[in-house]
Amino acid sequence: MIYLDNAATTFPKPDVVYQAVDECLRGYCANPGRSGHKLSLKAARTIMEAREALAELFHIKHSERVIFTHNATDSLNLGLKGFLKSGDHVVTTSMEHNSVMRPLKSLESDGVETTVVQCSTRGELDPVHIEKEIKSNTKLIVLTHASNVTGTILPVEAVGQIAAKHKVRFMLDAAQTAGIYDIDVQKMHIDLLVFTGHKSLFSPQGVGGLYINNDIELLPLRLGGTGSSSESLLQPEILPDRYESGTPNTPGIAGLLAGLDFIKDTGMELIREHEAKLTTRLLEGLHSIRRINVYGPEDLSMQAPVVSINVENRGSSEISYYLDEGFGIATRPGLHCSPMAHITTHTLEQGTVRFSLGYFNTEEEIDQVLTALQKIVEEV
Repeated sequence: MIYLDNAATTFPKPDVVYQAVDECLRGYCANPGRSGHKLSLKAARTIMEAREALAELFHIKHSERVIFTHNATDSLNLGLKGFLKSGDHVVTTSMEHNSVMRPLKSLESDGVETTVVQCSTRGELDPVHIEKEIKSNTKLIVLTHASNVTGTILPVEAVGQIAAKHKVRFMLDAAQTAGIYDIDVQKMHIDLLVFTGHKSLFSPQGVGGLYINNDIELLPLRLGGTGSSSESLLQPEILPDRYESGTPNTPGIAGLLAGLDFIKDTGMELIREHEAKLTTRLLEGLHSIRRINVYGPEDLSMQAPVVSINVENRGSSEISYYLDEGFGIATRPGLHCSPMAHITTHTLEQGTVRFSLGYFNTEEEIDQVLTALQKIVEEV
């Protein structure tokens, strides 16, 4: 199998991740922070180390501001629903995932107003258009770092500067970029940073997180046991406990810590360069195959390792099926939970076939993909 669905979940994981999860499950998978015995303390220490490693990666000053969640969707719901109130105005873009758009749509019934800034057909955003939509009641700008459909990288730092200038909070959805691209919450003026572990941070599924800036308080979405202040029937005010009720995914977080160590040892720049090299090889090869339409910027300075295509007017699910059944190539067809992005790229009816490349893919695999596409184009 040639796996090219890394934008959904990276696979395979580094060996150290499998080893860390197994070691946790077999050796110390007790409830962290709930007891004083050695296994509980070891579990708690693993979670603390992962929190500190994430703070270092994203240049966060206080690691307790890193909240563990189930995934990026969980983080987005906590950030959006925990922050926005009736009468507030939000600015976002037409390239956002449903994990942003659906909570915002739900909040409209609570009196929250949303403005969606239109991006170009290649998914590009002019930050001036964001600034033009800011009003007196604008409380938040929500932006994806890179589109999960076209791979287009949006101008995060410029938007962050606009948010800071107008004293508007800035939320960044880094689901597709955390672990590949440098993210500095201070430099980029990010108040709420959303990330997930199972993509380019190489962790198992079921682990995500949210950075909350020092002067932001969110309404918790989940209340319950935290292992702290157990004498009180009220939710603790201290962080991270205020937002982390219930038993955490300790094996998943152990895997995340191992993934973070792998990124640090390998070098983020090396990972990024390898994926960019593969993306370039794929894009160049696609241009030599007739009848293929490519979407997105096709410019590595503006594109993450995500490439969407169609074969003329053929259904994206049909082409993806041929790739899987005939050649053992795993891709993702359809709308990718991002209908607004497909409206933007004029692919809502057809969807696209998405190739999302990862660190463990090879140049030989890309060549096999191109050969397979050439054969499919000749036959359909």
